[in-house]
Amino acid sequence: MLDLKGKWVLVTGASRGIGRLAATLMAEQGCNLLLQSRSIEHTAELEKEIKAKGLECHSFEADLNDIPSVMKMLSDVDALGIDVDIILNNAGLQIAYRPEYCTTPPEDFTVSFNVNTIAPAMICYHFLPKMTARGFGRIVNTTSGIDKEPEQAGYSAAKAALDKITKDMASRLGGTGVAMNLTDPGWCRTDLGGPNAPNAPESAIPGVVVGAFVDDTINGQIFRAQEFAGMSLEDAVAKANKIN
Repeated sequence: MLDLKGKWVLVTGASRGIGRLAATLMAEQGCNLLLQSRSIEHTAELEKEIKAKGLECHSFEADLNDIPSVMKMLSDVDALGIDVDIILNNAGLQIAYRPEYCTTPPEDFTVSFNVNTIAPAMICYHFLPKMTARGFGRIVNTTSGIDKEPEQAGYSAAKAALDKITKDMASRLGGTGVAMNLTDPGWCRTDLGGPNAPNAPESAIPGVVVGAFVDDTINGQIFRAQEFAGMSLEDAVAKANKIN
């Protein structure tokens, strides 16, 4: 398993739920953290906890539905003068569930694509060239297993688009030292998943982060987090490295 101690990790949606759990796990591995949420107040407590471990941590606010806000965040990260080694594009938005799906309004698609497709794509495009130039990087984009549910068309279509973008970019990364993959946390009891979901958020750990630790020969894969539930990080990564 890769030793990522001292590496810089950008986690979107880090203020709560699976994003917060993922950030905490990466800190336990000795990583420095860059935390995105809609307000730096939302990650203030987590930032304090990470710094108490002797690690570096910075918080950034960006509304992923506002692409100029995302671009400003990227500029603010650049201003730190550090190299982002790992990206966990965790943040997502399920805008609505439409039982009468033929009444789905266009904004379900525009907002969903901004948050779930365009924002993570812009983050990837910004840092990927720097990763390939250095010969190291890991990107994990969060997808969804929702299928054949027109009631959630905006969300599922946006995640399908993210899948395609990720796999297409990953196809160009052989031999670069960079790995780009997807993770599906499963249906968890988060703000997005709702209270009736069958899985606790903790069940997505360590599965949602295994893509940060895999060999660079593993590209364009989907790691379904529930298949790693209850495993140690080391065993989960060993399993992930066999998926190809």
